[in-house]
Amino acid sequence: MAHMAQNQASRKKGEKVTIENFYGGSTQGKEENEEEIQKNSEHASQNGNYQQALEDLKLELIQKMETWKEQWEKEISCLTDKNAQLEKELEATNRRADKAEKQNQSLTTRIKHLEESEMIKQQESIKQTQKINELEENIKYLTEKVTDPENRGRRENLRIISLPEKPEINNKLDIILQEIIKENCPHVLEQGGKIEIERIHRTPSILNPQKTTPRNVIAKFKSFQVKEKILQEAKKKSFRYKGAPIRITHDLVANTLRDCKAWNMIFRKARELGLQPRINYPAKLTIYFQGKVWAFNKIEDFQAFAKKRPELCGKFDIQAQKARET
Repeated sequence: MAHMAQNQASRKKGEKVTIENFYGGSTQGKEENEEEIQKNSEHASQNGNYQQALEDLKLELIQKMETWKEQWEKEISCLTDKNAQLEKELEATNRRADKAEKQNQSLTTRIKHLEESEMIKQQESIKQTQKINELEENIKYLTEKVTDPENRGRRENLRIISLPEKPEINNKLDIILQEIIKENCPHVLEQGGKIEIERIHRTPSILNPQKTTPRNVIAKFKSFQVKEKILQEAKKKSFRYKGAPIRITHDLVANTLRDCKAWNMIFRKARELGLQPRINYPAKLTIYFQGKVWAFNKIEDFQAFAKKRPELCGKFDIQAQKARET
């Protein structure tokens, strides 16, 4: 510091400043000054390196930002395209939804019309069913009304079943009937050993060659009482003609015969149980049970009666009997 003060005094006096007088002719001051100059140079060199490093870093950042910018622009473009595609798909979906909604409305309308039409048809069907039921009741009433007089018109008739179908028999049926009566119930014969027969014939009138069983024979007697006597004898025992079995029954119209046949299975079972069954006119079943006579016009009535009696319950199941016979 002393030599710096001397140098400043010399400059004030106008003296020339040299390295030697700057350091005051001292070697130590000279060395110190050189060290300081070297330090300043190193500092200046380090500052230059820092600036260069900053410039390089700045350049690198600029390059990265440009790269990022390009990537962002690509991503933005891709997202824009995807957004446009999604908008198109959404628009298409909306169109399909609108179309489906219209179809749904159309189907709903059609279903409503069909339901209304079905309801109308059901109502018409109910009305037709009611009319059919009324017609069936009327037909049943008229049939019964016609059937009864027709059956009563046949009260003097007998039906002979299983009589052989031969020309020598068919040509003299009246004589054959007299022989049957003589063979099976001769005490019924009137004076003279004959019974008055109004008419006798095969039914149907035309022979069906495809049928193997003989046609029935219908005989009309002049006396109802004689006819009843023969019928009562036929109920007591089996009739025969020359050793061959035949059957003699009422001559009833087809409807009444069908109603009588409906009792067959119950009739057979009741006879097995000792109930003394009978089929009375027109198609009524009577049985003797627990000291009383019971009469039934319908099979359903008899089945209800049997179910309430432990002795009969389960023994007249028609479906089970049919299955066993089958």
